[in-house]
Amino acid sequence: MSKIEVNTVAPQCGTTLTLGESGDTVTLGSGASQSGFGRNGSVNWQTSIKTTGFTAASGEGYFCDTASVGAFTLTLPSSPSVGDIVALKDYASNFATANLTIGRNGSNMNGDASDSVRTTDNESLTLVYADATKGWLAVEEGTGYVGEAFLAATGGTISCSGNDRIHTFTGPGNFNVSSVATCAANNEVSYLVVGGGGGGAGQGGNYDASAGGGAGGFRETKSPTTPYTASPLDGYSTPGNRITVTAQSYSIAVGGGGPGGIGNNCGTVGAVSTFSTITSAGGGTGAKASTAGGAGGSGGGGGGNNPNAAGAGNTPSTTPAQGFPGGTGHPGGASAGGGGGGATVAGANRCGSPGTGGPGGAGGTTSINGSPTTFAGGGGGGTYSSPATSGGTGGSGGGGDAGKSPANPGLPGENGTDNTGGGGGGASTPGGAVNGGNGGSGIVIIRYKKA
Repeated sequence: MSKIEVNTVAPQCGTTLTLGESGDTVTLGSGASQSGFGRNGSVNWQTSIKTTGFTAASGEGYFCDTASVGAFTLTLPSSPSVGDIVALKDYASNFATANLTIGRNGSNMNGDASDSVRTTDNESLTLVYADATKGWLAVEEGTGYVGEAFLAATGGTISCSGNDRIHTFTGPGNFNVSSVATCAANNEVSYLVVGGGGGGAGQGGNYDASAGGGAGGFRETKSPTTPYTASPLDGYSTPGNRITVTAQSYSIAVGGGGPGGIGNNCGTVGAVSTFSTITSAGGGTGAKASTAGGAGGSGGGGGGNNPNAAGAGNTPSTTPAQGFPGGTGHPGGASAGGGGGGATVAGANRCGSPGTGGPGGAGGTTSINGSPTTFAGGGGGGTYSSPATSGGTGGSGGGGDAGKSPANPGLPGENGTDNTGGGGGGASTPGGAVNGGNGGSGIVIIRYKKA
């Protein structure tokens, strides 16, 4: 490689000097610097991220991270020359929370003898020194390309399905929204809120006939931004059911199941579940003999003998209905109780004489948790008669079978399944004291778009 050593290179004629030819690269030697060419508004971006105060050098750009340690100051060069240039970028999109101060270091900034405090997240800024009067002027500024931000939250048991995030609460807790999505539609969440199931009635002796407990109220609303198959009870068409979250904490209550009746006693109503403005009622009580079923999210079944009326569902009233009524018991000669109501089907009346307990009503099936799952089935109605399989079966969705049903040959009512809101099954016996099944606890599930 040849080497030419001269102090000045000048054109042979004219005023244009060309270094290299098309496609060539002209490189300064290692450690060499240039002057007189100007920068055309460009800077060399530094690869180290700045997290504490420093003094900038002309011709350099800096990524400033105020999220790691906190606010700090970028000090501009002292005694700048016209054309000096400094650039900066909010590396962590955090200037609004922890500000970056630009220290003027004796020179004006846009004609003002004061420092500049930067408070805009994701800001990009390029400053060029103009003269002693105006000092440093912004020649490029903006918030750059951030991309779409999505809702971020914590609480419950978190899982994912496709591009959605799912929070499942099987007990009390908080849904904590730390930041919202840039697209307003993505802040409208899907949810399922199921109340605790009602307890099934017990039996205390001869001629008693106990009923199944009603399922907890079932309320679901599917946001259009979350692609899953909702239940037939999707309430999105009713605007009051829609929930658009903001950056705050939402208290979650998950209702417990109502205890089953002990001996000759009715079951107990289930507890409510809540999320934001949505409340799902507990299931109604299964009735003992000569007692009407209790009202609730879904109604409890009626006991044998008079009164044998079923408990009302959808109490208090919601649109769509959060549940169905129970079934009626035997009107005379306490032989069988009605089934508890479910989310989508009423509990069945006792059948025949001496009587078979009514099956519980079916629950609702939704894929909000990532796979088809049924919730809120009613408890089966119990029987006094002696055949081994004359008790009612629980409704799909966690309803408990009655005693002496095909799936539960024992005498006590079966418990509703926890975290389904299923009603407890009624007890069955030709004599002696037998307890009803407990209602299953409820559940709250929240789903939203995460990417």
